[in-house]
Parts: sequence; structure tokens; C-alpha cells
Amino acid sequence: MRKLTFKFLGLVAFSFATLTLTNCGSDDPDPIQPDESQVIQDLNNGVMKGSLDQDYTLSAGTAYSLPSSFIIQSGAKLTIPAGTRITAAAGGTEVYIAVLKGGQIDIQGSASSPVVMASASSTPGDWGGLTICGEATTTAGVDAEAEVGGFKYGGTNDGDSSGNINYLLIKGTGAQINSESQYNGVSLYAVGSGTLINNVAVVNGADDGVEFFGGTVSASNIYLENAEDDAVDWTEGWNGTVNNTYISNTKAGFSTAFEADKDNGNPKFNNVTAVSTVGGTALQFKKESGATITGLSLTGYDVSIDMKDGGPLSNVIIDGNTADPLLNYTTPATVDVSTFSWVNSSLTPDTTLLQGTVSGKVTLDSSVKYKLNSSYIIQDGGELVIPAGTKIEARDGGTGVYIAVLKGGKIDIQGTSANPVVIASVSGNPGDWGGLTICGKATTTAGVDAEAEVGGFIYGGTEDADNSGSIRYLVLKGTGAQINSESQYNGLSLYAVGSGTTVEYISVINGSDDGVEFFGGTVSASNFYLENNEDDSVDWTEGWNGTVTNTYISHTVAGFSTAFEGDKDNNNPKFVNLTAISTVGGTALQFKKESGATITNIWLEGYDKNIDMKDGGSLSNVQIDGSDADTTADYKTGTKVDISTWTWRNAGL
Repeated sequence: MRKLTFKFLGLVAFSFATLTLTNCGSDDPDPIQPDESQVIQDLNNGVMKGSLDQDYTLSAGTAYSLPSSFIIQSGAKLTIPAGTRITAAAGGTEVYIAVLKGGQIDIQGSASSPVVMASASSTPGDWGGLTICGEATTTAGVDAEAEVGGFKYGGTNDGDSSGNINYLLIKGTGAQINSESQYNGVSLYAVGSGTLINNVAVVNGADDGVEFFGGTVSASNIYLENAEDDAVDWTEGWNGTVNNTYISNTKAGFSTAFEADKDNGNPKFNNVTAVSTVGGTALQFKKESGATITGLSLTGYDVSIDMKDGGPLSNVIIDGNTADPLLNYTTPATVDVSTFSWVNSSLTPDTTLLQGTVSGKVTLDSSVKYKLNSSYIIQDGGELVIPAGTKIEARDGGTGVYIAVLKGGKIDIQGTSANPVVIASVSGNPGDWGGLTICGKATTTAGVDAEAEVGGFIYGGTEDADNSGSIRYLVLKGTGAQINSESQYNGLSLYAVGSGTTVEYISVINGSDDGVEFFGGTVSASNFYLENNEDDSVDWTEGWNGTVTNTYISHTVAGFSTAFEGDKDNNNPKFVNLTAISTVGGTALQFKKESGATITNIWLEGYDKNIDMKDGGSLSNVQIDGSDADTTADYKTGTKVDISTWTWRNAGL
């Protein structure tokens, strides 16, 4: 919740003589409330308003209305049986339920009969929400004043109990107090560990779903759907534990899935699954805040970790390691959304959206136009099959949008000359999205289980014949999103991919980095068409030693790096039939350190420099048509690769 202390003054006039004054512990004038007999009479008639200072049990058979505030005083307990429904008026900040210090609420819902608190339309901001004030510790001190209602909270009793909440569904909360403050779905102010909170869902809140203001309370099985600010927020040193949290963001403009602020009480979250179909930020930590998170699964977010104020990453421990903003944490879901079937969410899965993970075999439908919304990761043992003619529109989401095949996973792209598979952004501009990355188990000079510069993926092993699948007739456009000042995605990145993998008929157009890069491995390929990739058209490093047959490179936009770049150890990869043509000058073939290659049938045209031994490596490392490379040769002695039949190469969405 956006932070600004607000003193809530409510005045309700009633036509009777005896009044009961309710002081929420503040020094402000007390709001005038109906006397107790009137409150009970209203409850008996299905109306919740005023201030309750004795125990009362609602009736599941009564449809209750909440036209204004309903406050449970110290010493009183409100019991709400399973199946009870409370309809809140769309009255904004005047409508809420609050439990004061020393008061209790006992919500006795069940999976088949949850308790429901909602406005009639469930529109965000229709009403306040549920606020509970306890006597546990908070860095705000004893008898701090809440930003909603001016209620007092905080004490020294960490074992304090404010009651029990089980199977509660809340909708349409988050009424706007002022330009800086709103109610949350559930606000927990210094609530103690004696309070039991299980199975809570907050849907369509205009502010946070659940916010913890200090305290020691724990919770389990929390479902949060389309909170417009933060799904879960905590501050003031809260140090409880939450087990099983599922967050869904399908509306653009929300703030975060998690927001932490101020002192780090190191709360713990076990099993968190958060899914966005609209990008955004997943976990944000302000000031010195932090948490320990085990079992994190993020899907669809553009930013995984945001240390908003530069706090130490070591304050955030994820699955036993310090948080890493370069990792996307896209792993198989750790919380099964079907366990929240009792919420009866109106959301329906978009089957055209590609994001998340593939752990079994998934076959796309060529008649469906898909949208690659975020990272789409094929896990070890998973397989993605893409039939001929399939079109996949990549969201212009930068580094957050890509397809990756992990070690042990497979991809089967079944394009044909007549019906290639196309993966491209709408505009096809360089850097719109990441690209396709494949990680294998073949050898690389980087060693076994090396870490890729993109995604932190693990690659490399001892199986040179490893098979990561088959790629035939694939067109990639608009790839190469910038990771940092030194790294970018490539159109096609092949990390230690083995010789059992088939790679042929690949077109990469308008990539902001390399067209194709080999990081070690033994994979071979054929029929590359590479047009206007801004760094290197073909790049290899880490001892790759495969063969590429038929490569056609076109440069018509100035400022690219090279047509070829070889780097590090020379394992003598081979290129048969290479044609590279530039209309804007530049460098054709560049070899760094001790790298090299054997090239047969070469045609270079229009480059200012044909051969560049960048670090003074031996020209004998580069064999061209049977001889050492020659920096003065024009290399127009070969036969051009004929692409007149490659009509598939520029297929669009």
C-alpha cells in the first residue's frame, strides 16, 4: 500500500438517544456509533454496521449487507460460519470490516462453502476490505496508528491471537483514501502468531491483495488475482511464514507480485507461483527489506528481482542462493492452481499464449497464431513440437521474451520450404525480443555444467552425440535483446549442442546481436540465411567443431561487426560454401585469439576488410580453399550460394 498516515473520521447519525462511543485507540474525536442493542438488532436483520462489543455469530442462511463500517471491539468476537455471504456497498472508504486490538474474528469457511465478502459488481475499489489490528511487535512501535481508519496497533505480545480465518474470498476491495493511500484486501497490522490464517483469496483489489505491517502472523494457501498494486506487501519488520502462494496478473499496470519495504525481518515464503500475462515486475525490495523464498516459480514477468533502493541482494535468498536479477526464475509451477478451485475464478487460460515451462510433450497447432509472451522454457525431459506453417508472434518485451531448450530437453521444428515456422516480433525491429537458445550435453572448453551468458542456463557435458531435437525451415526476426552492456541474445544460440541435433534451413533477419552463435559443441548445420544482424552473422567460441554447409550473409545496413567471428580455442570448424555480400563495407571474417576454421568455396564481396586476425593469431589457423588465409586476397574465386529457391527465407507472420 502506498504510505501516508491517514486519520479516518466517520460520523453516522442515528435517531435514538443512547450512543456508544468507539475509540480505536487514537486521540482523535470518537466516531459516533449506534448503541449495542441497535447493532445486534441490525445483525439480526442481516445488516452489518456500527461497533460490536460482544460475541456474535452470523447465520449462513442470512444474506448480509455491509452498508458502512463494521468494527469489532476489544473483547468481542465475530464468528462467521461456512457459506456466509456479505455484500459490501460500493461506498468506498466508508465501507470496511475492522478488528481492533483485543478483538477477534472467526471465519469458518470450507472448500465447498467459503465465506465471501464482496461488492455486488466486484469492481476494484468498491469498498475497503478487512483490517485486523493486533498486539504483536512492529518496528512502528507500540500503539502505532494505522494508515487506514486511524486504528491503533502494535504491542509486545508476539503470540497474540486475533482469531481464525479459513476459506475466505474477498472481491472488489482497495477503496481510495487519498492520492497516496488505499485500503488493501486484507490488512494485517501487528497481528500475532496465535492468529490462524489459511485459504484466503483476494480478487480484483485496487491496491494490495494482502499486506503485513509488522507482526508475527503466518499464513498458508493464499490466492491473489489482479491486485492493481502489489499482490503481497510487507513492511515494519514482519517475520512470519507463508506457505503456498499463487499470484495471477492478467491486467496491465499493476505494481508488483511482491513488495517489501523498510527493515528486514526475514519473512519466509515456501512455494510461490506467480504468473503474469502482461509483463511487469515480480519481486521488489525497498530499502533494507528481504526474505527467504523456497520453491519460486515466476512466469511472464519482465523483471524478476528489483532492489528498488539498492539494498543488498544477500537480503533475498531464493532456493538457497542469493537472489540474481539476471535469472528469470521460470520453473515448473510449485503451487497447483487447481487447489484453489473453491475460488471459482472467472479467468480462462489463453491457449494461444506461450510462456512458462514445458515438462512433457507439447505440440502446437499450425492453425493457431501463437503469442510468445515471455520466456518459454523446455525442461529436461520436455519436448516442444512446432508443426510446419506455425506462426509465433513474439511480444516486444526485450530480454524477458525468448524460447530456451535446457539440457535434456528437445525441440522439433517441422517447417518446410512451402510452410516454414516463423517466430518474429510484429515490427521485426532488432532487439524486440530474445531469440531461441538451445543447451546441450556436448563438450565445450567452458567445461561441464557451464553457465550461459543468457538466462544463467547450464550447458556442457561429455556427450558429443547428444540430441536436442530437430530444427528445419525456421525464420527468426527482430531478435537480440540487450541483457547488459556486454551481452545480448542471439537469433539462435547453440550451447554445447551435440551432433545428434538437426539444424538446417535457418533464416535470421534483423537481429541486434549475432545471427547464430555456437558455444562449443559438435552440432553441424546447413543452409543459413543471415540478413542484417548488427553484430556477427555467425559467431563461434569455446572450441566448437561442427560443419556448416551453405551460408549466405547479406549486409545492407552499416555499423555491423562482422560476417564471421571466431574466438578462443581453435577446434577447426568447417564451412562449405560461404557467400557474404556487403553494400556498406565493414569486416568480413574476424578471428580472435587462436581461433580459426577451414573454409571451402568462399565468395566475399563489398567488405573493406576480408580477413582480420584481431589478436595477431596465426593466419595458418584459417584455411581457405586449401591455403592459409591471406589478408590481401579478394576471395571472389568461388561460386556464390544460390538462394533463388530459398523463397521461405523471408516469410512473415
